[in-house]
Amino acid sequence: MFTDIIKEYNWEQTTNLIYSKTVDDVISALQSKKPTIDDFMALISPAAEQYIEQMAQKSSLITKKRFGKTIQLYVPLYLSNFCQNNCVYCGFSAKNSIKRKVLTFEEIEEEVIAIKKLGFQHILLVTGEADVKAGAEYLAKAFEVIKKHMSSISIEVQPLKEEEYSSLISSGLNTVYLYQETYNKQKYANYHLKGNKANFENRIDAYERLGRVGVYKIGLGFLAGLEDWRTDAFFTALHLNYLKKQYWKTKFSISFPRLRPHVGQFEPNSIMTDKHLAQLIFAYRLFDENVEIALSTRESASYRDNMISLGVTSMSAESRTDPGGYAHPEQNKELEQFTINDNRTAAQMAETIRSKGYEAVWKDWDFCLQ
Repeated sequence: MFTDIIKEYNWEQTTNLIYSKTVDDVISALQSKKPTIDDFMALISPAAEQYIEQMAQKSSLITKKRFGKTIQLYVPLYLSNFCQNNCVYCGFSAKNSIKRKVLTFEEIEEEVIAIKKLGFQHILLVTGEADVKAGAEYLAKAFEVIKKHMSSISIEVQPLKEEEYSSLISSGLNTVYLYQETYNKQKYANYHLKGNKANFENRIDAYERLGRVGVYKIGLGFLAGLEDWRTDAFFTALHLNYLKKQYWKTKFSISFPRLRPHVGQFEPNSIMTDKHLAQLIFAYRLFDENVEIALSTRESASYRDNMISLGVTSMSAESRTDPGGYAHPEQNKELEQFTINDNRTAAQMAETIRSKGYEAVWKDWDFCLQ
């Protein structure tokens, strides 16, 4: 279990070790044909910042070799903004006095039809963590509506029970995205004050449950802005490395969202600059040539454009973070989780990708090929 592995590491000592890496350590990591977790530590260290150009070039070559010149497009569909957790950094937090809504199944279909008109074939369902109002049973019924229109369904919801994951896979679930937010157990409670999300171990153990039921793909990551980004990045890589070995039939993706403005106005404790984010993307690509790397509309249009050819494999486009926001974009702004940064349409994003010499992929498989 990863909960046993993480106990072997001290957060402060790990941080100090990352910051103590030297230029020689970085050069050794760049020359390695199969970088280790220790090499990854060097690649995310301050010492590696002067080698970002070399990291970018190598990341680009590896990504094109493994994934070709393609960018997978996806879109999040927010089903509900109800949440039973009190997380200090989230606009959906139970403590925030905002209008709440759960989409009806008729409204879900209306949203999906609007999304499909944009060109999307893959959809990511997102909810606040409210298992009574938007739990596994609700999701299963939503699947029945959605899979008539979409080729692939992913979810980003509260951790579920093993049998619930298994049931949803039978109903068409393809991928589960779940973010630990921070791996600093000593500080975790400072950010998660109430609700099921306050249980650090239960959240980490959800990845084990997903692996055991054989979900097609697991997405993991951390929220940049809570703790030292380098240390959280290391523990995320350690977690990824463990999951790959333990559940080798499953595919993996990774992302590292940065905090965006939201109701509550939590101020980040740690700043990840654009340069740091680029360093991290390149480090993950050098560490694992097979992992998928996503970059969402939390980031600016210019930044995302620059990263198309350098290591990422998927991007969201024309995202809305409010339930009902696609079919009725002007009616639901007060329901949004956070404000997005890249406001281009899906068509504009696809054209930008093509202008870079890459293919925008709306759908990369068919049921008949399974």
